[in-house]
Amino acid sequence: MTASSSAPERARVKLKPKANARALRHGFPWVYANELVTDRRTRKLAPGTLAVLEDEAMTPLGLVAMNSESKIIARILDRDPAAVIDTDWFAIRLRRALELREQLYDAPFYRLVHAESDGLPGVVIDRFGDACVVQPNAAWAESHLEALTEALAAVTGVTTILKNATGRARGLEGLDDQNATLLGLAPEAPIAVGMNGATYMADLTGGQKTGLFYDQRENHGFAARLVKPGAKVLDVFSHVGGFGLAMLAAGASEATCVDGSAPALDLAAQGAAAGGMADRFVARQGDAFEELTKLGEEGAQFDVVICDPPAFAPSKPALEAGLRAYERVAKLAAPLVAPGGYLGLCSCSHAADLSKFRNASARGIGRGGRRGQLLHTGYAGPDHPQLPQLAESGYLKAVFFRLD
Repeated sequence: MTASSSAPERARVKLKPKANARALRHGFPWVYANELVTDRRTRKLAPGTLAVLEDEAMTPLGLVAMNSESKIIARILDRDPAAVIDTDWFAIRLRRALELREQLYDAPFYRLVHAESDGLPGVVIDRFGDACVVQPNAAWAESHLEALTEALAAVTGVTTILKNATGRARGLEGLDDQNATLLGLAPEAPIAVGMNGATYMADLTGGQKTGLFYDQRENHGFAARLVKPGAKVLDVFSHVGGFGLAMLAAGASEATCVDGSAPALDLAAQGAAAGGMADRFVARQGDAFEELTKLGEEGAQFDVVICDPPAFAPSKPALEAGLRAYERVAKLAAPLVAPGGYLGLCSCSHAADLSKFRNASARGIGRGGRRGQLLHTGYAGPDHPQLPQLAESGYLKAVFFRLD
């Protein structure tokens, strides 16, 4: 499978004179469609085609993967324009990613590859013990999937590799949504994952995205620190019980998990049972906004309330509507917090930066009739490293308030 050591003849694509070549030289990994000379030859390059990127003076900047159908028309894969993208190339990057995770975690449950931040643009890989779930969200990764799979198995020793094709970015890249088993056999039951003293059940074949959101691990841990023995807690948009189960493990007397997905809540219940906490777990299935409203009408009070919604602002055109939605969440959640209790609000919208999200949250708390101290700002864990030049890699924000 490994390609020849000599690079093949490749197409050459050139930046427009006003494009920011300096940013690319300093580590920015993307070229936008309006920055590249796109003649008929360039537009004919099949999605995923490898090409040599040149500046306006025809000086090579590196090897890129092309997709003329995407706003991100080129992704930088290697600073060496003659690099060969084969099994060995993938193995070098995977080995470097693995070394970091093995230093950070004592068990093989983590995000192994965080796309551009780990040198594999558009590629996400989550590890669940002897299994990995790969999201090849860019055309070049799809066309090199065989080499990636071979390298992943060799570097990690996993026996099962699954392809998850549900990522929104795949549609933008012109890719299909067909999941597949790339190596071994797909697990027939959810996999138990231990984090922060709780057990989570990850459905690798039928769950959301790769089956579990590792990015919130550190924030789950902080929320658990806010729990006093006997506390009642509320986890809204709970998925498989991320915050709720961590707070139960920390001594909460009762955790109410709210989600629109019955399968997700069933997995949360299984996780509670696996941790010996089933008698303290309560599930409420329904629209989160409606359930928050109902809880307010019931006069419910909780010592800790956490809201971790999906991306309300996945792109800049959706930003204003998304910020209004985050404000509404805070407004509905704030009255449910007992005096002196805590409210945690999260956003995974890269278009809403921390300042905008924090301000929307504070406005919502005020509109909910409460005042709060901002205690802590959390981000994704270190298995989701950020690429400093790419704001999108730091998408997750969590703000924790103590309310009067």
